[in-house]
Amino acid sequence: QVQLVESGGGLVQAGGSLRLSCAASGRTFSSYVMAWFRQAPGKEREFVAAINSWSGGNIVHADSVKGRFTISRDNAKNTVYLQMNSLKSEDTAVYYCAARKPINSVYDYWGLGTQVTVSS
Repeated sequence: QVQLVESGGGLVQAGGSLRLSCAASGRTFSSYVMAWFRQAPGKEREFVAAINSWSGGNIVHADSVKGRFTISRDNAKNTVYLQMNSLKSEDTAVYYCAARKPINSVYDYWGLGTQVTVSS
């Protein structure tokens, strides 16, 4: 069982930056694939970025955030981060942290989300 708690959201002007954090419980954090998703008002939840388990050598970012957002993980702190730069109004959404075992294709564990609002 993994519990995820996001933090770091807030209100920022367009062009600004935020860093989201997701703290995970449990002693097996490093064995999970971690990801960020987001959901804007009236839209479906969409994938933002993912980082593989253990060393985190494999990273994927959605095209919409590539070059602006960076996912990373610190296994010693049981935390995954999402550094968001050059924010745009269309990045406004609730951002969710998720976890899954590498053998699974579906994310089993989700946080409650943190609101990010970008003002233009």
